[in-house]
Amino acid sequence: MSQETPTNPLVPIAIVVSIPVLVCLIIMLTDAGIERSLLWSAIKVGVVLTLIGGALSFGASRLAARNSQH
Repeated sequence: MSQETPTNPLVPIAIVVSIPVLVCLIIMLTDAGIERSLLWSAIKVGVVLTLIGGALSFGASRLAARNSQH
């Protein structure tokens, strides 16, 4: 019998979320009417929001693990 390694459930979600983000970035890079400062600001805000979301998700998973042990 073959042993299947469990896949991370975040991988399909990350792919689905990253496709529209990448398309928006490509449009912002190729459109001549969009200023580059707007592009870099959008990237910075995206990174900050991703970090905040990751931290909140990590904290929630730790709280859930701690509550399920008791």
